[in-house]
Amino acid sequence: MNLQAQPGSPPSQYRILREADLRDYLAALPAIVTQLRGAPADWSISEVGDGNLNLVFIVKGKTGGIAVKQALPYVRLVGESWPLPLSRAHYEHTALRHQARLAPKLVPAVLHHDGPLALTAMELLEPHIIMRKGLIGGIKYPRFVDDISTFLARTLFFTSDLALTAAEKKEGIAAFAGNHALCKITEDLIFTDPYRIAEQNRWTAPYLDATAAAFREDFDLHVAISRLKLKFMASPEALLHGDLHTGSIMVTASATSVIDPEFAFYGPMGFDIGAVIGNLLMAYLASAGHERAPGERAPFEAWLLETIEGVWTEFARKFLALWRSEAKGDGYPESLFAGKAGALRLETERQAYMARLFQDTVGFAAAKTIRRILGLAHNIDFEWIADEKQRAICEARSLKLARTMMLEAPSFTTIGAVTAAAREARDWQPDFAS
Repeated sequence: MNLQAQPGSPPSQYRILREADLRDYLAALPAIVTQLRGAPADWSISEVGDGNLNLVFIVKGKTGGIAVKQALPYVRLVGESWPLPLSRAHYEHTALRHQARLAPKLVPAVLHHDGPLALTAMELLEPHIIMRKGLIGGIKYPRFVDDISTFLARTLFFTSDLALTAAEKKEGIAAFAGNHALCKITEDLIFTDPYRIAEQNRWTAPYLDATAAAFREDFDLHVAISRLKLKFMASPEALLHGDLHTGSIMVTASATSVIDPEFAFYGPMGFDIGAVIGNLLMAYLASAGHERAPGERAPFEAWLLETIEGVWTEFARKFLALWRSEAKGDGYPESLFAGKAGALRLETERQAYMARLFQDTVGFAAAKTIRRILGLAHNIDFEWIADEKQRAICEARSLKLARTMMLEAPSFTTIGAVTAAAREARDWQPDFAS
């Protein structure tokens, strides 16, 4: 993959910290020593990063623990042949501060940040697990809908023109504009590479060979994804997390925490919402591959569909409530909608706005699904299905649903229409299945 925006050299103070180096570094930070307690020599340190980009350490002391994340000057998934700027750690830290202010207790607390080392020490989330892994295990999370809809509604509304003055909004855009190398990854891996021959693309071969080829030759699909790409590049509606999938959410039955906002930038709101919904749809359609007996996961799958519907419904309800009570921005000035007639007209426009946002959400959910099956970085929802043919069947169902959602987005006017289509896809059999 050719990154147009190549990062500069790491700062002279930068070095990759291994266990011994990290122990010495943390031991010199009084706040961290207070958090961990005990002798530094007795702290346990383990590197647990299973993502695509960074080192992640869990450090535990006598009475406490922390998580430490350090950016690498390259994409970990690929290696040094794909350089990446360390500045992403700065944008992640900045985004976490914004999110903590707007959605308290829904992101980990930052304990320390070191710009030159591209390192952030954070609250250790325990007994949380990565949501994607929990969903593979068939675990239900009753708090999730309320928590994630609150996170989405508040982080998106309060960084939009509905809540900010034009000057405040432009300052926000400028603060994240330098994160273009991470945006470039999204622009290529989500909106371009799955629809063309790209060296790092992969899929479950040979079962999906024909489907991958068809996607590369489908100009209707190419137009649809290009429109979404243009919106992603040219519509700075609000501050986005930028990579809000079920691998970037840690959960328990009673708590939710959103992590890893290093892709943060100002973009279209539907991208974050669609990422959540798209990943839940993939979890639903991958579920059959994790069955030990036919139908055993039916109650869990029903919960997943209810959750998908709840994410949008609750987000929309909360977002509209904020718009009605907290609209202090330069978008839709109150003075233009005076009196009862003005209020009614503005409410009609709010509903139209949400309908447009839902269309974006449907399209972006589809785009996120396609990239995870035909592109570089895949989901363990599918990858942990040991039987390759069964995995390909689940993936083919997801691709069929995603293509329909992308090309026929206007026909999906409600979230119930999306879950109905997912139910239909759940029982569809691709030709190779027989």
